[in-house]
Amino acid sequence: MARQHSGHGIVALDGLPALVVARHPLAMVYGGGGVFGIAYTAGVAAGLAAGGVPVATAPSLGTSAGSWTASALALGVSYEDFAAVSSPRVPTRRPGVLADVARELFGERRHPLVAVSAVCVRTRRRHILDGGRYPLADLVAASSAVPGLFPPHRIDGRLYVDGGMWSATSVDAAAEADHVIVIAPLAGLVLGPLGQTAGFLLARELRRWRRRHPDTTVTLVRPDRAMARMAGLHPLALFDDERAHDVHPLAFDQGLRVAEALAADRDDEDRLASGSDPAVLDTDPAA
Repeated sequence: MARQHSGHGIVALDGLPALVVARHPLAMVYGGGGVFGIAYTAGVAAGLAAGGVPVATAPSLGTSAGSWTASALALGVSYEDFAAVSSPRVPTRRPGVLADVARELFGERRHPLVAVSAVCVRTRRRHILDGGRYPLADLVAASSAVPGLFPPHRIDGRLYVDGGMWSATSVDAAAEADHVIVIAPLAGLVLGPLGQTAGFLLARELRRWRRRHPDTTVTLVRPDRAMARMAGLHPLALFDDERAHDVHPLAFDQGLRVAEALAADRDDEDRLASGSDPAVLDTDPAA
């Protein structure tokens, strides 16, 4: 297993994900947050795509809920396909429950542009697992195995639990890219103090990322107040299908607005190159 240094020490790379092979124009990072997080990240990503951002062809790093969205986009699975599948009840001790749902959606398919974050039970290290090497159904089951809610998932002889136990987004392990878009369902306003803590930790990770990658643009997208109210304050509410379905259209609209802001920003850069003054645009709608 290869290793890569990050702001948190050494990241174990199982295989050689496309995320770390070369620099890309765009890289996507999708964070965790239960089925609410799946609906939110999928909605924002769909809005970005509708606005012309090529999210489906960008290398993607998913953590927990975000691993489902990264896999779905790469494989062309829609959120409507997700909505047709009932989420497992939590907590549960039934082995393979997440993998069964994932295989219903993804089959045994793999994709080299997808990588996920999961924590190895034996070593307690975070591993970045390669979607070109393992079935995505196994990767999302490992990355989403929240301790106490779902049993660990085994891949290649190792037991894994939720990558969110290390970081809500693992942005420090994101692809080398000109532009990185981070969609973080738990940052900021969601779940009150818990979301505030996640937002604080993410801000610290982003500061480290920017210091190491001064030539990379980072756009952070997180839920606004209306979406945070939908999530409520209890962590188990993140596994409520109804709340998830309700937030998806709002997240789509937010993603579309961000895409429009990014397009306007690119136009301003073109005008700057021709001698015009650029407008200053805030691409973080919750800032």
